[in-house]
Amino acid sequence: MPQNIWIVEDDEDIKEIVLYTLRNANFEAKGFECGDAFFAMLEKATPNLVMLDIMLPGDDGLTILKKLRQKHQSLPVMMLTAKSSEFDKVKGLDLGADDYLTKPFGVMELLSRTKALLRRSHFVPVGDELIFQNIKMNHATRIVTVDDATTTLTFKEYELLHYLLLNAGLVLSREKILETVWGYDFEGESHTLYMHIKSLRQKLGSAGEHIKTVRNVGYRLGE
Repeated sequence: MPQNIWIVEDDEDIKEIVLYTLRNANFEAKGFECGDAFFAMLEKATPNLVMLDIMLPGDDGLTILKKLRQKHQSLPVMMLTAKSSEFDKVKGLDLGADDYLTKPFGVMELLSRTKALLRRSHFVPVGDELIFQNIKMNHATRIVTVDDATTTLTFKEYELLHYLLLNAGLVLSREKILETVWGYDFEGESHTLYMHIKSLRQKLGSAGEHIKTVRNVGYRLGE
């Protein structure tokens, strides 16, 4: 069965290009001009992935994302934005976005990111419990706790932490993390990783200090 992707975008030209690209790649795709129409449809069905523009009439994309995450924590969300400032991207990640694309973007990159995000969303529960210092992860329930207090992570933050926990003590290159967690390797995408690391550290609180930056190489969990 084809996977269903919804896009909320008020620019008709961009929306039609994205819908055409997705449908040609054998996805089912629906387009919405505003959050009201999107949420009305969400009452009837649930897509496999959502694409949200930031600048929208009425509720903007970040507001829609915040509302969406109140009921759908694990639904993959990609932000589409003309803004390139770090603040807008970090804000989106903090609110629960799993990835973002800055306009203008190429259709091949759009498809690659979409497929990678969908692949990563189909995890296989293994029932393993991973523990490092005061961080505990139950991969069967996807629950993460720090000092026994539950920490809410986005899909990508969880996958990133899971990879770090599996390789605790090892230095992981930026390229390897992007390939494993995101499933793609585009030039300049280390900035995506940087922002996810920053957001993950903040959400882990005191345990965030366990994620070490290895200069000019990548990251490591622990010493």
